Amino acid sequence: MESQRNSDSIKVVTIENVIEETPTVKTLVFSDELLAGVLPGQFAMVWIPGVNELPMSVMVRKEKGKAAFTVRKHGVSSTALHSLGIGDRIGVRGPYGNSFTIKEGRLLLVGGGTGLVPLVRLATFLKETDEVTILMGAKTKEEVFFEDYASDILKRSRHRIIVVTEDGSYGQAGLVTDVMGNLLKQNTYDAVYTCGPEKMMYKVIQMAIESKIYAEASIERMMKCGMGLCGSCCFGDVLACKDGTVFSGQYLLTNKEFGHTHRSKSGILENY
Repeated sequence: MESQRNSDSIKVVTIENVIEETPTVKTLVFSDELLAGVLPGQFAMVWIPGVNELPMSVMVRKEKGKAAFTVRKHGVSSTALHSLGIGDRIGVRGPYGNSFTIKEGRLLLVGGGTGLVPLVRLATFLKETDEVTILMGAKTKEEVFFEDYASDILKRSRHRIIVVTEDGSYGQAGLVTDVMGNLLKQNTYDAVYTCGPEKMMYKVIQMAIESKIYAEASIERMMKCGMGLCGSCCFGDVLACKDGTVFSGQYLLTNKEFGHTHRSKSGILENY
């Protein structure tokens, strides 16, 4: 049975649908029972034949047995994945990593760019009695995606979707952290979850902890194996792939790398 396959073995899947989210972002849909049911925050390793393998959060789909990757063309590997179309094949293995701790009550989800992927999946695990606010950050109006999709997922719950664009071309103008700061002055929350650019997450976690709110972030690091073997994702005293990618805010503020440095492909620490 598909659900019994070894998560460490590569399965070749065929791209069945491509959703153009923005001029630079696509969602590639495929069939895989195991990845379709991952927990929010878990990731897969994706092999682009002839190019490379890279870690990707698994996007939720409403169709049974379907999974997806939402990719922005950026580096060589992500651009190669972004360029694929219906009928092309990729290799997948996983899932790997831990997941968000699901709290109840008034919840705040803060995401930027493709960092929204694990947060949208998290939304499917929340209860109808929860009150959920999602802050979605983008540079411009044309780079906004998942707004309607997330709203539909939460349609049975009290929820708000607040879009924030840096240039003010859509929604509220500025940074998601600015809007979050205003929300914290007006509301109390039982938990804050975040994923996106690390400097953004650092500020989100900092504000949440200062407000004595439980917080978690799903971080992104250089990963070559996804299983804790290669050490490429060394993150302070932990491995992002094996011990994360989700970490508590309390831990992250003690990790000297979080929000300040990252590692290159060669393992050298570089400043943000």
